[in-house]
Amino acid sequence: MTPIDELRQTMAKLRAPDGCPWDREQTLQTLVPYLVEETYEVVDALASGDPGDHEEELGDLLLQIVFQSELRWSEGKFGIDDVARGIVAKLVRRHPHVFGDKQAGNVGEALQSWNEAKDKEQSDKKARRASALDGVPDGLPALGAALRTIDKAAAVRFDWPDAPAALAKLDEELAELRAAVARGRREEVEDELGDVLFAAVAVGRKAGLDPELALRRAVGKFRRRFAVLERVLGDRLGSAELDELLEAWDRAVLAERAGPPTLP
Repeated sequence: MTPIDELRQTMAKLRAPDGCPWDREQTLQTLVPYLVEETYEVVDALASGDPGDHEEELGDLLLQIVFQSELRWSEGKFGIDDVARGIVAKLVRRHPHVFGDKQAGNVGEALQSWNEAKDKEQSDKKARRASALDGVPDGLPALGAALRTIDKAAAVRFDWPDAPAALAKLDEELAELRAAVARGRREEVEDELGDVLFAAVAVGRKAGLDPELALRRAVGKFRRRFAVLERVLGDRLGSAELDELLEAWDRAVLAERAGPPTLP
């Protein structure tokens, strides 16, 4: 018995009449939050660099995939074996430069081959779409949805020529946000803030960067610097004046930029 088969049997036991009441009550809809949570925990494990955490979180994510497959199996739709067969078939179709007679000598040619195969495969889906921007999942987090939307617009040549051009648009949106803040209208500020964030994603894309990764790194940097601020102020953190907070923050920034002390 393979480990996947053992996992399937375990799931079947949990959902049996004498199994776990919680597992028996789950539906495809109730599992969605857990799927999203486990996905982000895999990302966190990757960021931590701990192979043990990574292995464990991948297992939790695999459980969600098997769980959903078992629910579909109980409906007579498909099972985990069908899921595996489907992705194997897709990989073969989309790699004609590996499994077919096409050639790809570098990453760019490989991506071109993949995209050509994907376009051919999805031609029927595209024919049913009303817009070139269709196909971005509604449940995708906003940052990823922005990037996918910009990608789709770029596919029909609605795109900035380079990063400086995208940055000029970001500057324009920032000016509009400043004006909205000055007027103090909440809905207008929200609208302009959204435009700034969308434009920032476009800048990152033209620079060849993943905005999700960039933002995660910014959050990590903030947390590291805030930890220094907490050590500097101690019990006075909640009562310190803004000037003292900013001074401690500047010390944290300088300390991080200086890097770890070198041994003599």
